[in-house]
Amino acid sequence: MNLSVKPMKKEDIKDVIAIEKSAYGEHHWSEESFMSELSNDLAKYYSAYDENGKLIGYCGSWHILEEAHITNIAVLPEYRRKHIGERLLRTVIDNCYKDMVKYITLEVRVSNKPAIALYEKYGFKSLGTRKGYYQDNNEDALIMWTENIFHKKFKTVYEKNILKGENID
Repeated sequence: MNLSVKPMKKEDIKDVIAIEKSAYGEHHWSEESFMSELSNDLAKYYSAYDENGKLIGYCGSWHILEEAHITNIAVLPEYRRKHIGERLLRTVIDNCYKDMVKYITLEVRVSNKPAIALYEKYGFKSLGTRKGYYQDNNEDALIMWTENIFHKKFKTVYEKNILKGENID
């Protein structure tokens, strides 16, 4: 699949909300939340488009000093398991390198095994849980972190995955 990832624009938000609803049901971010994020200097949001220009996924993160927090990565259900989430994660990591951000963190549902496997593939480790974090069902969230992404150990894992995943661009 020919995939392009670009900075999110205000015009993308209606399609992003549709992805939010499909990914998170009733408990999704509002249009106002995304509008606020796009005007936040600490926030970095990206939209993924298929070869026909259809918005099929998005991601966001906050860059605060040496740390980035991934706020969300979501893909339309019919496009999942096609490495789009991986491409979005790589976009976040690449931007962390560009902005000299050393550490990346996120929360993920303990039941979201595919996402956990993706994050572990890229060197994230679980360092605890947030009990009852998700409002819709009181599910716990794993708190995941990377080591310093500029250290050789992380870079080796990252570069190995890029070489394996060259066909996902």
